Amino acid sequence: MARMNKRIRQELLTEKISTHPFLRDEELAVEFGVSVQTIRLDRMELGIPELRERTKLMAQRAQNKLRAIAEDDVVGELVDLEVGRTAISVLAVTEDMVLAKTKIARGHYIFSQANSLALAVMDAPAAVTGVANIKYKVPVRAGEKLVAKAEVIRIRGNKVFIWVKTRNEQEEVFRAKFIMVAVNSEGEN
Repeated sequence: MARMNKRIRQELLTEKISTHPFLRDEELAVEFGVSVQTIRLDRMELGIPELRERTKLMAQRAQNKLRAIAEDDVVGELVDLEVGRTAISVLAVTEDMVLAKTKIARGHYIFSQANSLALAVMDAPAAVTGVANIKYKVPVRAGEKLVAKAEVIRIRGNKVFIWVKTRNEQEEVFRAKFIMVAVNSEGEN
């Protein structure tokens, strides 16, 4: 395989990180056929922060847009938010989130990540969950990183229909269709 020109590699690296901001340097190194150190040097030269800092910056921008839910009420780390359209959060599954006997994550953590993300994407000062149709597809274990993506698919009056799909690094592990109801601050529809 011919060696890629540095300028071209850096252009492709910039594009790849902008479309897939959660890629680790190790994954990028494999993709571009270079060392991890080369990726780090390219990022530094291009002014692209490392993964942890990219995630932190995305989270700060997203949290400033929240309307229907407080920042502390989001389960996982909110990393992207376009109010009324889409949202993304990341949840690291820890040992205290799994069942003692099977070491499988307790479902309420996965559901809570999805439900709070559905609230976060709402373009309303307050909202509640009206209906949740959920499906757990694959067991999740400690150490996995769950990326949930919410998308508003329809709005009918004060009801907002939202799909949330959650993936680990390999596959979809959970999905839910929520009907969220916008309410005024006194709790009336």
